[in-house]
Amino acid sequence: MTEFPEYAVKMAFTVLLVDDNPVQATTRQAILTYAGNQVSIATSASHALHLLDDPEFAGNVDLVITDHLMPKMNGPQFVATLRQRFPTLPVLVLSGLPDADMEYAGMTILYRSKPIAPDELIRLTQSLWGKNSLGRTA
Repeated sequence: MTEFPEYAVKMAFTVLLVDDNPVQATTRQAILTYAGNQVSIATSASHALHLLDDPEFAGNVDLVITDHLMPKMNGPQFVATLRQRFPTLPVLVLSGLPDADMEYAGMTILYRSKPIAPDELIRLTQSLWGKNSLGRTA
């Protein structure tokens, strides 16, 4: 497996990973787990929202990583719904489509194009979590 920078194992957090592509989801899960994080996978936006209906589960999620293109409920629809329920939860949106970031105008998210290198994924998630962690209680 790829060697990750030393900073990759210094911060552990809980990620909800939303992707309808099982290969993409398990690959990102492996990368983030290797870096010391807890990762739960939702195979659709509706599955993610169902998981977040559980207050105990939702209270442990530090950030969400979601795909842009998903069946039934796409990334922008999911993020809009997520923002109504969890306005400060950090969200990283990944997409292989050029200019898809325009669909998130006015939403507080971090958008990156795919493909994304493992060390970049770790760095981005740590950056998002770090910005939100000061107000989080254990």
